[in-house]
Amino acid sequence: MNRVDTALAHMSLEDKAALCTGATAWNTTPIERLGVPPLVVADGPHGVRKVADADSMAIGALPATCFPTASATASAWDPDLLREMGAAIAEEAIALGVDVVLGPGINMKRTPACGRNFEYFSEDPYLAGECAVAYVEGVQSRGVGTSVKHFAVNNQETRRMVVDAVVDERALREIYLPAFEAAVTRAHPWTVMCSYNRINGVHGSQNHRLLTEILKDEWGFDGFVVSDWGAVHDRVASLAAGLDLEMPGPRDRRVRAVVDAVRDGSLDESVLDDSVRRILTVAFRAEETPAGTFDPAAHHALARRVAAAGMVLLRNDGVLPLRDVSSLAVIGRAAKEAHFQGGGSSHIATTMVDEPLTELAKLAGGAAISYAEGYPADDASRPDLIDEAVAAARSAEVALLFVALPGWKEMEGADRDDLDLTSQQVALIKAVTAVQPRTVVILNNGSAVAMDDWIDGTAAVLEAWMMGQAGGGAIADVLFGVVNPSGRLAETFPHRLADTPAYLNHPGEQDVVRYGEGMYIGYRWYDAREMPVLFPFGHGLSYTTFACGAPRVSETVVRDVDGVTVEVEVTNTGTVAGADVVQVYVADRKASLERPKKELKGFARVELQPGETKTVRIPLGFRAFAFYHPGHARWITESGEVEILVGASATDIRGSVTVDLVSTVELASILTPLSTLGDWLADPRGRAVSASVLKPAMAALTQAVGGDPDNGVDNQGQNLYKMSLPLADVLAFGGDAVAGDPVEVVARLLGELRA
Repeated sequence: MNRVDTALAHMSLEDKAALCTGATAWNTTPIERLGVPPLVVADGPHGVRKVADADSMAIGALPATCFPTASATASAWDPDLLREMGAAIAEEAIALGVDVVLGPGINMKRTPACGRNFEYFSEDPYLAGECAVAYVEGVQSRGVGTSVKHFAVNNQETRRMVVDAVVDERALREIYLPAFEAAVTRAHPWTVMCSYNRINGVHGSQNHRLLTEILKDEWGFDGFVVSDWGAVHDRVASLAAGLDLEMPGPRDRRVRAVVDAVRDGSLDESVLDDSVRRILTVAFRAEETPAGTFDPAAHHALARRVAAAGMVLLRNDGVLPLRDVSSLAVIGRAAKEAHFQGGGSSHIATTMVDEPLTELAKLAGGAAISYAEGYPADDASRPDLIDEAVAAARSAEVALLFVALPGWKEMEGADRDDLDLTSQQVALIKAVTAVQPRTVVILNNGSAVAMDDWIDGTAAVLEAWMMGQAGGGAIADVLFGVVNPSGRLAETFPHRLADTPAYLNHPGEQDVVRYGEGMYIGYRWYDAREMPVLFPFGHGLSYTTFACGAPRVSETVVRDVDGVTVEVEVTNTGTVAGADVVQVYVADRKASLERPKKELKGFARVELQPGETKTVRIPLGFRAFAFYHPGHARWITESGEVEILVGASATDIRGSVTVDLVSTVELASILTPLSTLGDWLADPRGRAVSASVLKPAMAALTQAVGGDPDNGVDNQGQNLYKMSLPLADVLAFGGDAVAGDPVEVVARLLGELRA
């Protein structure tokens, strides 16, 4: 008998119920007589927020490295770098006595208005999944657990505790679950955290379909499910649904409720035992991790490297990188008071912080540097600050304008009302660019912002994100060319909020938010609408240039289970070293169900010296070609031509190649008594089974609605009308030529299909 089974065998019912409820705000319940240690958890995901007092939710966090937030790390498109960052976070967790880091956050960026978007990777499930896998692997490689969150469909902060996210099955499976699925099935996180919200009427904390049927049974998750803090409404119902650990504790009434439910038979003890076994497994695993320390300076240097890798050069007329500049006007409070993380549970007490102004001075050589505040901490109108900034900009060779969204614009617990900078910031940018054409705007924010009012006057725009404690130095590195920017947007920047996919449905009303856009979030939406955007998904400039050769594939006839490898040669055609990101999209033009115009299914970051060429190879497996079919309740492929697109962004496609996909999926017929003539003819077995009765019926139908039954002459309207009729109605046109009642004939045909 192993250690888990031994402990379980000696636990009382009260022990079991207590283990499934937290002992404090951050610890699970220890059982000393059985050698069961407490698990210590702490907030993440971009650093360890360990509070000094386990009974406190927020007071007295211990110093740790604040790494860049998820919107920044995803923009690096570099899973290896995320693994390295994850391993460093684990080292700090070990040093601080933390067993599980609560992260990463991998919810989709359904709308740029979500106040917590800085904690989430992307609008695209494939990219978010690759980031999640890398982060989990990095942290857990050091013997520290992760908690992927928030499972699931948590895409807004407005009334997040009560709102019901109503989402259709295809959108759920193709957009909102794949990143979780990738993390669970490939990286095996120790825990998964449920969301606060309801999903199709059922709270995340007691959603049996999500927590048990999909997560544990379908995906094989072997860790434990933990509640978000305060997300449990009914402890017995949540336990029965698959919620293993309720946090925070203590919750004596909850423990008693579980004990009473087992004793009165309303909760099977085997359900409780399964949760206990899962928690024990993780607790004993964590106990094996040796103690350790971390090097704050080394981790600060890593944070600087990560921050630089995720910065995206959105616009550049040649002013960057800065070379031989005699004078700089540095403008904006964020140049002195670095805005490097968001508000809420992820807020880190830092080990140190780089001030951007100071870091700029270190790299500026002999350049004269002036500073102007530009805007106040609030949104107050301060013309005097603008006048001061204009004077500084006018007298300098280049103006560097640091603009950070205020904390109340992006934070946990509230969504944004708009995508705008503050009115003072917009006025500042306009005034400065009017007198200084060589103005570079450096943005610190967690998600897309609107720029149409001011961008035309700028020489360059650098998206620096919430860049972590070392971000000030990373900004200086990019501006002066110490680092060649290689970040690419992990989300679309629209022209305005009204253009965005969820605009008419967010944040909902009467505590219901309907995901009316379905699968069409992010670039999928803008593609389908043929709508221009400010900056597309995947966009990012460099100080060098790249050429992409024609894509090749390992096979032109591809079995779905075998997949295919895409090859493309990339050349650095510029004069400095740099990194390009090759993006591979898949387009299925003739699917039986509606599909987006294209979807990201692979990418590779490649570093190149000037003049160097490398061949990039990107494998595409079954899921790259599959879509979820609600009728069959599974992922399927369909035989036919599929286009593989290689690009530098979602709107900058550099080449394509077409393959002939061969589906190996065997599907049972899903025809019903209400299936139309078109449905029956599209189903190979249905077409064969119904052929004998359809011939006379079709002849009569054609005669009734027009056309020539002998030579198949039909106009488009007549054909559409026929295809939309239920089969029983088609057979009714056959009269005596069709033996039997049409409804009974259809029932007989369906019986033959299922035999």
